[in-house]
Amino acid sequence: MTGTTVELQRAYCAACGSMVSRAFRSGPDGRPEATCPRCGSLERHRFLSLLLGTLAPQLRDLDTVVEIAPSRQSTALLDRLGARRRIGLDLGCDGRDVDALACLTRLPLRDGSVDLLVCYHVLEHVLDDGAAMREIARVLSPRGIALVEVPIRMGVATEEDLECPPEDRVRRFGQADHVRWYGDDFDSRLSAAGLASVRVTPPALVGEAAVDWFRLMAHEVVWVAHGGQAMASPMLAGAAGSGLTAAFDAVLADLARTRTMLGRARARSDRLVAQRDALRARLAAVHPAQGSAVLTRLRRAAHL
Repeated sequence: MTGTTVELQRAYCAACGSMVSRAFRSGPDGRPEATCPRCGSLERHRFLSLLLGTLAPQLRDLDTVVEIAPSRQSTALLDRLGARRRIGLDLGCDGRDVDALACLTRLPLRDGSVDLLVCYHVLEHVLDDGAAMREIARVLSPRGIALVEVPIRMGVATEEDLECPPEDRVRRFGQADHVRWYGDDFDSRLSAAGLASVRVTPPALVGEAAVDWFRLMAHEVVWVAHGGQAMASPMLAGAAGSGLTAAFDAVLADLARTRTMLGRARARSDRLVAQRDALRARLAAVHPAQGSAVLTRLRRAAHL
């Protein structure tokens, strides 16, 4: 494998801020290049880091940040926000580092007390997801933002079966503890619960080139929600996006040109080294005196 090929395989983990030159590991379900070999982040954690960076002007001077079903990687990202309080909540004790056990349908939080709430891959587990969405709307402060992610299938309505036995849930909903697979009506479900939302995808936020650079999933969708019932136009691939796409594309284009130039320089260097080694071998094969005379002439020529 040439040095140029190694360079082209490099990626950047937005979660731990590391340039990663070795391959990303597969994900929990076998997804290729899903897990950062340094911090263990998945695509959703790296996208969360970029999303939080985009929302930074709205996330200043935070009082309370709440994470539902926290993970080690996402908690580290939220801690960087410097909120006065970060609260981790979960329903059961499964090894997660949480501050309290609580159900999403009955959050132990005051009305309007949360400035940022992160709820990733939880609602598909909840029987009464409408009550859970209303709780999210209830606890958000007037400036509050909720970041929500669920498994979704585009082009169809939500499929759910609260009475479905666990053995059938794997086939129908992907996991034994899922009771639904969301569809195109998820936005209207949020709206009915009092949450105005916009869909955001990695290509729309950072551009197609950056999706590969950060090892993201192009089809991932995060809902950015706040109190209200409006449904904004989705920031999907091909849309105007956040304005970061052009910036990332320009930076990555410059990086690609730099890599190309570096690869060419390395190739020239390799050729010169090979020529030098070949010349040394030829000189070693001639009479020592003749070889010495040749080296002397070469040295003199090099100083002309």
